[in-house]
Amino acid sequence: MQRKSSRSKRTKPKNKILKISLLVISMLLLTVTSYGAYAFVKFKNAYDSSKVDLDREGNKSDLREEDVSFTKDPISILLLGVEDYSSKAENGRADTQMVITLDPDTSEINLITVPRDARVNIENAGEYTGIHKINAAYNYGSITGYGAIKLQLETVEKFLNIPIDNFIAVNFDGFRDIVDALGGVIIDVKEDFWEDNIYDKKRIEFHKGEAHLNGEEALAFVRMRYRPVNATYSREERQRQFLTATINQAKSTNTIFKIGQIADILGKNVETDLNPKEIYALQKQYLNSKNLSVKTLDIQGEDQYINNVSYYIPDMESLEKVSMKLRNILELKEENFKTNADIAR
Repeated sequence: MQRKSSRSKRTKPKNKILKISLLVISMLLLTVTSYGAYAFVKFKNAYDSSKVDLDREGNKSDLREEDVSFTKDPISILLLGVEDYSSKAENGRADTQMVITLDPDTSEINLITVPRDARVNIENAGEYTGIHKINAAYNYGSITGYGAIKLQLETVEKFLNIPIDNFIAVNFDGFRDIVDALGGVIIDVKEDFWEDNIYDKKRIEFHKGEAHLNGEEALAFVRMRYRPVNATYSREERQRQFLTATINQAKSTNTIFKIGQIADILGKNVETDLNPKEIYALQKQYLNSKNLSVKTLDIQGEDQYINNVSYYIPDMESLEKVSMKLRNILELKEENFKTNADIAR
C-alpha cells in the first residue's frame, strides 16, 4: 500500500510536467506558425519589390537550347554589386561581377570573378556600341533604355561564352545592411592594407589575421583595388573570400530570427529574376547541404593603358580554359571558343 501511495504522489508532478510541456510546445508551435506567416509576407513583399523581368524568349537564356531545372540541372547565376551612390541611384555601374555555377548533384559552387575593367566589345548599346570596360554595359543599358541588367548580363555571357540563367543585383547600401543584419562576417585577412569608407571618407585599416567585419568594413574590403597590395592580394581573391564567409554566416541558425530585417533590406536594395520557388530550391539544395563546397576559377591577364584608359586585358588562353571549364560544369555542348573580349594593343 505504501508503494502505491508513493507511486500516486509521483504521478501528479508527472502530469503537471506533461501539461506544462504541452503548453510550451503549443506556444512554440504558435510562435513558429505566426513567424512563418510573418516571414512569408515579408519575403512576398520583398520579392514583389525586387522582381525584374529580362524579357527573354521562353524565360531562358538565348544561349540555352532547353529550359533548366533548379533541382536537376547545373545552373549559372550572375551576381552584381552595383555602384550607384555617386550617381544618386541613377545610371550606376556594375562595380562587382561574379558568376557562380551550382550543381545539384554535387552541391558544388564554382565561382569566377569577371574583371570589371576587362576590355570588351559591348553590343546593343545604341550610340555607345563599341569597345569599353565590361562594367560600363550596366550604365549604357540604363541610358539607352535597353535595360541595365539585361545588357550587363548579355555582355558577360558573350565574354565567357556561356548562358547565364539568372541574376541577383545588390547596391552598396544593401550590401552593407545585409552584412550587418547577418551579424558581420569573419574573414582571414591575408595582408595589411587600408581603404577609404565610401560613407564617411575615413580610412579603414585591415590587418593580417582573422577579422570580424561589419557592413561598411566588408564593403571596403571587397572594393579595394588601387593600393599596392592589390597586386599580391587581389580584389577577386578578396571577393571570393567574402562570398564564402557570407554563405557560412547565412547558414547560421541565428539567421532565421533576422529574416524579417533581411527581407526588408532585400526589398529595398536587391533586384533579381529568381522566383520564390527557385529561391526556396537554392536554399534547400545548397545552404542546407552538409556537402556544400565552393571552388574558384581565375582569368589571368594584365592591366594596360590604351588611349589613356586603363583596361584589364585577359589572357586569351586563360579565358578559353575558364570558359571550357564552365561549359563542362553546365553540361553544354562542345564548340569553338568565342568571346567579345578585345585584346588590341
